[in-house]
Amino acid sequence: MSSEKPVSHFLELARGMVPPMHPAGRPFVAGAAIATLLVRLRFKRLGVVLGLVTAWVAWFFREPKRVTPTRPNIAVAPADGTVSHVVDAVPPAELGLGTEPMTRVSVFLSVFDVHVQRIPAEGEIVQVSYHPGKFLSADLDKASEENERNTVWMRTVDGHDLVFVQIAGLVARRIVCEVAEGEKVTAGQTYGLIRFGSRVDTYVPRGSRVLVEAGQRTIGGETVLAELPEA
Repeated sequence: MSSEKPVSHFLELARGMVPPMHPAGRPFVAGAAIATLLVRLRFKRLGVVLGLVTAWVAWFFREPKRVTPTRPNIAVAPADGTVSHVVDAVPPAELGLGTEPMTRVSVFLSVFDVHVQRIPAEGEIVQVSYHPGKFLSADLDKASEENERNTVWMRTVDGHDLVFVQIAGLVARRIVCEVAEGEKVTAGQTYGLIRFGSRVDTYVPRGSRVLVEAGQRTIGGETVLAELPEA
């Protein structure tokens, strides 16, 4: 028994270091793995290269566990990445929220960042809207208006309207959104994914105290973007 305990402890540590994979990545990993096996039968060196590619694909679709702050009246980052803009902006027109500006925090995701997106606060989904568009570089400010995007409007348990937008980038060609109108959601819950390189905008009410600034790194589901106004 004593020899089994160190082994089981090591396996538990290994599981903690290797994050699980989002289901959307499984077909890509399976395809890459099959291609690797077929090529390796004839070209061993090329098979090694494809094996590394398969490992990278699995790593790209990782969905690490996160510990989300439980403080009331806050909005956490919906994505891992780098804050590119903090500006006042009108929310996406497809929501019909009018022309009253909100505070928009934009987070740019490189191909090396975790690419799952997370709900920024507890509440209920009011509307989900897909908008076709261009595939400009996601770090450009005009990408918020011109690029392909998927927009989610939610109302928090404290009655605040939050908007978060998955925006395609130069190499992103697929936006996955797994929440629907009327659905109850929790802060830090995974709700979508963008492949491969993108941006996520979060709109919080005017009067919110934004706690991040351009150039800062965010951790999806953990970094507090803003303290929302008192209800």
